[in-house]
Amino acid sequence: MSNRPYVIGVGMTKFEKPGSRDWDYPDMALEAGTKALQDAGIPYDAIEQAFVGYCYGDSTSGQRAVYGLGLTGIPVVNVNNNCSTGSSALYLARQAVRGGLAECALALGFEKMEKGSLGVKYTDRTNPIDKHAIAMMELRSPEPSPPAPQMFGNAGREHMERYGSTADHYARIGHKNHKHSVNNPYAQFQEEYSLEDIKAAKMIHEPLTKLQCSPTSDGSGAAIVASERFVDEHGLGDQAIEIVGQALVTDMPSTFEERSCISIVGYDMSREAARRAYEEAQLGPEDVQVIELHDCFSANELITYEALGLAEEGHGHELIDAGDTTYGGRWVVNPSGGLISKGHPLGATGLAQCSELTWQLRGTADARQVEGAKVGLQHNIGLGGAAVVTVYRPAGAA
Repeated sequence: MSNRPYVIGVGMTKFEKPGSRDWDYPDMALEAGTKALQDAGIPYDAIEQAFVGYCYGDSTSGQRAVYGLGLTGIPVVNVNNNCSTGSSALYLARQAVRGGLAECALALGFEKMEKGSLGVKYTDRTNPIDKHAIAMMELRSPEPSPPAPQMFGNAGREHMERYGSTADHYARIGHKNHKHSVNNPYAQFQEEYSLEDIKAAKMIHEPLTKLQCSPTSDGSGAAIVASERFVDEHGLGDQAIEIVGQALVTDMPSTFEERSCISIVGYDMSREAARRAYEEAQLGPEDVQVIELHDCFSANELITYEALGLAEEGHGHELIDAGDTTYGGRWVVNPSGGLISKGHPLGATGLAQCSELTWQLRGTADARQVEGAKVGLQHNIGLGGAAVVTVYRPAGAA
C-alpha cells in the first residue's frame, strides 16, 4: 500500500485581536488540537510525531503547547518559517507520513502576538530580511510606513505602473474578503464593509488602506495527517482529504536579481511552488474550485493570482473586473475571509487555511460552502523567505 498522505482531522480557534481574550498559547493549542483529534475520532496517543509552529516565543514552546494534549514522549519539532510557519509544519507532517516514518502526525500552529504592526525583535544581529529591504530601497525611496505594508504596497505600485491595475482593484479585494468573513465564525472580523469604507480607511502605504491589511491576531490551528493504511484501519475514508501535491520553495537568485518589488515579496517562490505542486498532483488551476491564498495585503492577493496561474502575468486585475474570484466566478478565493479579515496569527495561518479547505472539500463549510468544490488550493508565504503551495482532493476522487 502506498504512503499517500491524508488530512483526517482539523481544528482551530476563533482568531482574536491580541489581548482581547484571557488566554495563553497553551490554551489556544489545546483548543485547536483537541478539535482536530475529535474531528479525526482518535486519541492523542495515536499521534507518532508532532510539528508545532510559531514565530514569537521561547525555544521549546512547541512542547509546552502540546503538553495539554498528552505526554507521550513523541518527537516534537518546533517550526518557524515566518508567515508560512503553519503550512511548513503541515509540510513536515506530510513528509513524515509520505516517507513512511509515521502513520499519523500532527501539525499545529499558534501565535500570541503584540498589538500593532510587526517590528524588529532583535537589534543586535542581522535582520533575516535585510537583503529584501536593501533590494527594495535600491528601487524605491524608503517611506515612514511600517516595513511589511511598505514592501507589499510597493509591489502593488509596481503592478499598477507596469500593467495598469488601479487602487480600486486592491480595494475591491479587501471588500471581497471582508464580505466573505461575515459567514465565518472563526474570523477576527465578521463585519461587512462597503467599498467606500475600504477606500476611506486610514492609508497605511499607498495603495493599501488599513482594511486591505491583515491584522495582528492571537489564535491556533491544527491538522492531523495520516497514511492510507491508517485511514483504512480507522474507517476515515469518508472524511479524509488527500494532499495530492505540495511544494515548499525558498528564495532564489531572481528574488534579488530581477530588480522588481514583485519578485522581492516572493512572486517567484510562489510561482515555482505552484508549478511543482500542480505537477505532483497532475492537476492545474483549471481543475481548482476553491483557494485559500495568502492575502497578507490585498496587493499580494492580486499578484499571487498570476503566480498561481489563475491569470497570465500582468492580467490578475482582470479577474477582479470579471468577478472571477468570488462566489459565482471561476474560483472562490479566500471564502474564509483570508488573512485580511479572518486574521493572521503567523504560526496558525497555514493550518487555518488547511482547515477551511478541508471543510470546503467535505461540503461542511455551511454558509461559506463553495458549490461543487472538488479540488482545493492553498498558498502560504513568508518573507525571508518560504512559499508553500498545497493541492487537496477528497479521498478516492478521480
